[in-house]
Amino acid sequence: MDMVTPVLARDLAVLGRVSEETSSESVLRGLTATLAGGVPGCAGGSAELWREERVVVSASHSELVVLADSEERLGEGPSSEARATGRHVIVQDVLRESRWPGYVAMAVRCGVRSILTMPITVERAVLVLGMYGVRPGVFAARNVPPLADMLAEQVGVALANMWDYDEVRTDAAQMQEALAGRAIIDQAKGIIMKSSGCSAEAAFDELRRISQHHQVKVADLARLLVDEHQRNREARTGAPEGSAGGSTKGFTEGFTGS
Repeated sequence: MDMVTPVLARDLAVLGRVSEETSSESVLRGLTATLAGGVPGCAGGSAELWREERVVVSASHSELVVLADSEERLGEGPSSEARATGRHVIVQDVLRESRWPGYVAMAVRCGVRSILTMPITVERAVLVLGMYGVRPGVFAARNVPPLADMLAEQVGVALANMWDYDEVRTDAAQMQEALAGRAIIDQAKGIIMKSSGCSAEAAFDELRRISQHHQVKVADLARLLVDEHQRNREARTGAPEGSAGGSTKGFTEGFTGS
């Protein structure tokens, strides 16, 4: 029976769509559910995403999570072999399998009789997919190549989209943080300028000098100064603006130790 079905193709295509909730875990969860529901004879799926020697594991059923953990602990099994060799591994009947006795015993306890594991190399990572049948002989070797081609293409797109989206979110967060830091620095400069009667350039030089002396980031120092200034204003409600400025000078002097 052909393992590439219209349902499988449709559900794999959906995985390529990203949103605020998209993550490695959500893509892998969707992928394992897609394998379980879209590949004929497949009763459950697992996915191991190896990236820089770190792994994210997901499975469609809790028993398969237990099986994956057991394989990692034993250091042997079809997923380990697929990752090591770069080739797919088929187990037609675990009861007749002799390569990994410890793994086979756990597979039987989890209700697994047949297995297909498939490594897919994608940008910066290796993804090992596992498909599991409750009956022997459900995965035919002749049907693996077209399934492997489809999974490599669609899963590669899904992971690439996720990583690109993560980079965009990271860049946006860093830009927002940088803008927030610049705004707080500008506020701190204004406080120093009003207190000391200096120029904006001199105010920034003073912030930078104090930050270097005390090994504090300029933005963190500026935030402390602005918070202190705000507290002084709240404590002197109704007092002239200049009185808060005097306390600000004491604040900067406290950092310099002068």
